[in-house]
Amino acid sequence: MKPLTPLFAVTAGQSTLTGLDWLAIAFYFSLLLCVAWWVVQRRKDTAADYFLAGRNLGWWIIGASIFASNIGSEHIVGLAGSGATDGVAMAHYELHAWCLLVLAWVFVPFYMRSLVFTMPEFLERRFSTGSRYVLSIVSLITFVVSKIAVGIFAGGVVFATLLPELHFHLAGVEVNSFWIGSVAVICLTGLYTALGGMRAVAYNDAVQTVVLICGSALLTGYGLVKLGGWSELRRLCGSDMFNLWKPLIPAGVEGTWAPVKESGRMAWYFNGYYPWLGMLFCAPIIGLWYWCTDQYIVQRALGAPNEQTARRGSIFAGFLKLFPVYLFIIPGLICFALAKSGKVPELGLMVTPDGQPIPHEAQAAFPLMVKYMLPAGLRGIVVAGLLSALMGSLAGVFNACSTLFTVDLYQKWKPKASQHEIVRMGRTATMIMVVIALMWIPVVQGAHSLYNYLQAVQSYLAPPIFVVFFFGVFWKRLNAQGCLWAMVVGFALGLFRMVVDTPVTLGLFGYLDAARTIPKGYPEGSFLWVVNNIYFQYFSVLITLASAIVMVAVSYATREPEYDRIKGLTFGTTTDEHRAQSLASWDWRDVAASAVVLGVILAGYLYFRG
Repeated sequence: MKPLTPLFAVTAGQSTLTGLDWLAIAFYFSLLLCVAWWVVQRRKDTAADYFLAGRNLGWWIIGASIFASNIGSEHIVGLAGSGATDGVAMAHYELHAWCLLVLAWVFVPFYMRSLVFTMPEFLERRFSTGSRYVLSIVSLITFVVSKIAVGIFAGGVVFATLLPELHFHLAGVEVNSFWIGSVAVICLTGLYTALGGMRAVAYNDAVQTVVLICGSALLTGYGLVKLGGWSELRRLCGSDMFNLWKPLIPAGVEGTWAPVKESGRMAWYFNGYYPWLGMLFCAPIIGLWYWCTDQYIVQRALGAPNEQTARRGSIFAGFLKLFPVYLFIIPGLICFALAKSGKVPELGLMVTPDGQPIPHEAQAAFPLMVKYMLPAGLRGIVVAGLLSALMGSLAGVFNACSTLFTVDLYQKWKPKASQHEIVRMGRTATMIMVVIALMWIPVVQGAHSLYNYLQAVQSYLAPPIFVVFFFGVFWKRLNAQGCLWAMVVGFALGLFRMVVDTPVTLGLFGYLDAARTIPKGYPEGSFLWVVNNIYFQYFSVLITLASAIVMVAVSYATREPEYDRIKGLTFGTTTDEHRAQSLASWDWRDVAASAVVLGVILAGYLYFRG
C-alpha cells in the first residue's frame, strides 16, 4: 500500500543561522512589536492620523522613514550584485540624494500650503479632477507591478541563500524557503501597517533605519578587515571598477549615439554600461519624479506639522541617502575581491577561473557574504538589517496604496463617509494589498532579470508625471487640458513600449540559441523591432519631450487657468505672505546641512574616477 503524503512536513538541514543569530533576529522583531503596540495605543480614528500620523512627525522620523522606504531589499541585493559585477557604476543613482534637496527647497512649500493627503490630490488642486483620477490609477498599478514585485523577489533571494534547506510539504506540494520567508514578512508587515497606519510605518522605519545602517556597516567593516584593507580592495578590483565616470565618457559615435551589434542583438549602449547621454538626461528625470512627486516617498513629508519640519526631514533623508554607495555597493566589490583572492573559498563560485565575475552568481553577493564571512551573532544583526529593508519597503508600498485608494477614489465615491469609515477602508485596502503581494510570489519566484526590467518600466511611466508636476509648479500658464493630455499621451507611449517589450522579455518568440539566452524578438528592421531595441533611457527621454510638447501646445491652444484658484500652488501665483512664511521657516542650519549633502556627492564623483 502506497504511504500517504503528509499534509504538513518540515525539513531543515544544517542552517546558516545559529542560535545567537536567531536570538538577534528575535530581539529585532520584539522591538518592532513593542513599537507597533505603542503606536496602536496612541492611534486616533481619523483619516489625518491614520494616513499622515496626525501631521505630527518629527524631522528625524520623516528622514528615516523616507530612507527606509526607499532602501528595500532589492536595493541591497541589487546594488551589491551590481558592485560585484560592474563596480561603482550604479552609484550614479544613489548619488541622486540632491533630488531630496529639490523636494526640500522647491516642492515642500507648495505641498505644505496645500494641506493635501496625496500627490494626485495636489494635481487636482493645481489642474483638475480628471488628472487626479489618472495619476491615482497609474500610481496604484505602478506600485503593484514594480515595488511589490521587486521587493518580494529580492527578499526571496535573501531567504533562499541564507536558509536553503528550510522547506515543508503542504498537501504533497513542496514549499521552499523563498515562499516561507516572503509569506511571513509580507503578513507581518501588512499587519502592523493595517493596524497602526502611517504612524506605525514611520516609527518602525526609524528603528529599521538604525538596524539597516549598523548591520550593513558591520558587514562592510568585517569584509575590509578580512580582505586586508581598502588599498587591497582597490588593487584586486582594479581601477575600472572604481571608475564612476565610465558610463558618462563618450567612446566615439558608435555605441553611444547609434545601435551596435552585440551578442546577436542590437544594443543602444556601449560595452554594457549605461550610455552617458541616457545618464545625463534620463536618470535625473526618473530621480526627480521619484523623490519629489511619488506618493511612496512624499507622504512622509506630508506628515510634518509645518514647512520647517518637512524641509529638515527631507534634507536628513538626503544625508542618509549617501550611505548606500558605501554600505551596499562597496560590499559587492569586497565580495568580488574576496572571491578573486581566494581568501573565502566558498565565494569562488561567483568568479571564473581567470577572475572575472559571473553575473548570475554575483547577484547574491550580499547574502553570500553574510552566509560565509560573518561570525554568529553578527550574522543575525545583518540578516535583521535585510529584513528591515524588505519590511520598510513593503510597509511604504502598503501604506501609499491604501492612502491613494481611500483618499483619491473611495472618498470621491462616498463623499459623506465618516472618519471611522475612511479609516476602516484604509485598513481594508492595506489587507487587499497584502493579498496581492502574496499572489505575486509565484510570479516573481521564477524571474531572474526582474530588477533591471522594472527599472525600465519606471522609466516608461515616470516622464509624464515629472512633466506635469515640474511644469505645473514653474509655469502658471499651463492649464488642466494641457496636463490631462500630456498624461494621456505620455502614459500611452509608455504602455505601448511595455506591451512591445513584454513578449520579448518573457521569451514568447523563441530563442536563437540552444542555451535559451538570446530572444529572437521581432523581425530585424521592422517598426516593432526598432521600438523594442531603442535603449530604455533614450525612450524615456522621448516620452518626456512628447509629454512636454503636448502640455505646452494644448495649454496655449486653450483658455488660461483661473489664477485665483491656483493661488500659492505655482511660483507665479505665490503671494508675498507665502514667500515671507517660507523665508521664516529656514535658517543657516538648513543651508549648511544641504551644503554638506552636496559636498559629499561632489567628493564621491571626484574620488571614484578609477
